[in-house]
Amino acid sequence: QVQFVEFGGGLVQSGGSLRLSCVASASISNFERYDMGWYRQAPGKDREYVGGITASGATNYFEAVKSRFTISRDNPDYTIYLQMNNLQPEDAAVYHCHFKNPYLRRTWGPGAQVTVST
Repeated sequence: QVQFVEFGGGLVQSGGSLRLSCVASASISNFERYDMGWYRQAPGKDREYVGGITASGATNYFEAVKSRFTISRDNPDYTIYLQMNNLQPEDAAVYHCHFKNPYLRRTWGPGAQVTVST
């Protein structure tokens, strides 16, 4: 059973912006209690951590995206967001969200494809 589904990917020119959404399954209880993360995987590369948001709303980011990406959450809507500004070709990847705690992860969602043209 998919635990999270990502939306909002697309094709954008270098320097452009996208906002990704990640919706949690209704089967997840107490979503607001969980620390969450965004991850990305480019072709031929390992999945890497982009950034995360704690249950209390504190955020942290991979250094390469720190000044450009912003993570937020809307707990009543079971949703977290990834606002990406000034996108660069190296940001192109499939983006996923999931629990920060790897022991809570069962399956990965379909992901959101982000393509950045030069």
